[in-house]
Amino acid sequence: MDREFPNSGALFANSVKKSPKAPDYRGEALLDLSALGAGEGRVKVQLAGWKKVSGKGTTFLSLKVSPFQERDAQQSRPASVSPLADDDIPF
Repeated sequence: MDREFPNSGALFANSVKKSPKAPDYRGEALLDLSALGAGEGRVKVQLAGWKKVSGKGTTFLSLKVSPFQERDAQQSRPASVSPLADDDIPF
């Protein structure tokens, strides 16, 4: 997001679903904690959304909010591989 507006965000269609359980939409939001009465400062969070249908046939979007992590870091290394510490580098 080039311009960051507190207490707002955006979801975009997930074009790279690696499993059927992957979210249909992904995005981020910037929360102003003091405006929400939840503390001080601002925090950026990740959003994930799944298209669902209720028992009555109404469609809705189920959301999950999680701590923000840069996408490049998530995609460049498998979850099972930890980053190297400076002491682990042989040169």
